[in-house]
Amino acid sequence: MSDVPLSDLRQDYGRESLHREHLAPNPIAQFERWFQAAAACPEITEPNAMTLATSDLQGEVSARIVLLKGIDAEGFRFFTNYESYKGRQLMDNPKAALLFFWPTLERQIKIRGTVEQLSREEADNYFQSRPRGNQLGAAASSQSSVVANREELDERLAALEKEYDGKPIPLPPFWGGYILRPTVLEFWQGRKNRLHDCFRYRKEKDSWITERLAP
Repeated sequence: MSDVPLSDLRQDYGRESLHREHLAPNPIAQFERWFQAAAACPEITEPNAMTLATSDLQGEVSARIVLLKGIDAEGFRFFTNYESYKGRQLMDNPKAALLFFWPTLERQIKIRGTVEQLSREEADNYFQSRPRGNQLGAAASSQSSVVANREELDERLAALEKEYDGKPIPLPPFWGGYILRPTVLEFWQGRKNRLHDCFRYRKEKDSWITERLAP
């Protein structure tokens, strides 16, 4: 534990500002602007890493880091095990939130919306594009389930390597993709004295309403 009290740990911001005239009319276009800036920043090694927050019908909330694997006018795509804890929560409650935080740029983006499973064709196209080791790992892991030890996982992987030696690995029935269709996006730019710039896009019917929020 650091000798510096937690109450004294703080970072003042002041790299940039964000004004309404800086914003794209559409939040997906604004996201793509900021994402490209993050991808071009050498200090940010995984600009597509995002926190995914989910909850079940009992109100139990869970969050973890996943990787964004697609973005278009429809929404944000990611892939995972449908039988994992997040998969089960999304089955119960298809509302979720995403958070991107790029501290080097002093920026974060919060996104809320509804989640749907992608088609098996789209999931298979992505699965077959992954490195073979990643395909085997996905097939070997019953994500979020209890395992006795590491050796159990290694044995499953070895068995699959033998079974599919020289053959393509099929998409596991329990693995696939999701799309989060956004209804609210918030763009946050750090500013001095904690008076940050924050703009919210919220969807009303087929239009986006843009509002400045108090930080």
